[in-house]
Amino acid sequence: MTLFIKNMVCNRCILVIQNELDKLGLGVKNIKLGEVTLEKELTTKEKEQLGNILLNLGFEIIDDKKSRIIEHIKNVIINLVHHQDNDAKTNLSEVVSKELNHDYNYLSNLFSEVEGTTIEKYFIAQKIEKVKELLVYDELSLSEIAFRLNYSSVAYLSNQFKKVTGLTPSHFKKIREDKRKPLDKV
Repeated sequence: MTLFIKNMVCNRCILVIQNELDKLGLGVKNIKLGEVTLEKELTTKEKEQLGNILLNLGFEIIDDKKSRIIEHIKNVIINLVHHQDNDAKTNLSEVVSKELNHDYNYLSNLFSEVEGTTIEKYFIAQKIEKVKELLVYDELSLSEIAFRLNYSSVAYLSNQFKKVTGLTPSHFKKIREDKRKPLDKV
């Protein structure tokens, strides 16, 4: 049985959900961002109990197909931006389309209809959150951050950062407290 789980956006989320499934004695075959494969089918009561536990932790079991597709798109983008150091330039539409085995136009229209924003804007918002994280850590220069996140130039990164946040990267760095968002709130 496969469950699709909303707001599962990081490795810590995987650990939390794994822990809860272990507490309930539910055998896990595989667990990854947004998806858990169990060893057996859940009873209605077990699924309801798990759903309530996950809801209290900020997660949600997704039942309808459209929501599962949207969550999968988000997880692909989060993984692409936050969990991979991209050396090569990647075409977002190709990556999303290949990962979900659907035409990009269909996915883009569905995402926009359900989320009220485009896949590209969501991708940019995730990239800006990653830039904020790297600025707060203060380990990389702006040009190293631009390179790591595949921006064509520091100027382009700075312009996009200012457009999204209203601040320049250097100004953000000075007033950084309370400016980052959890990934599931982007």
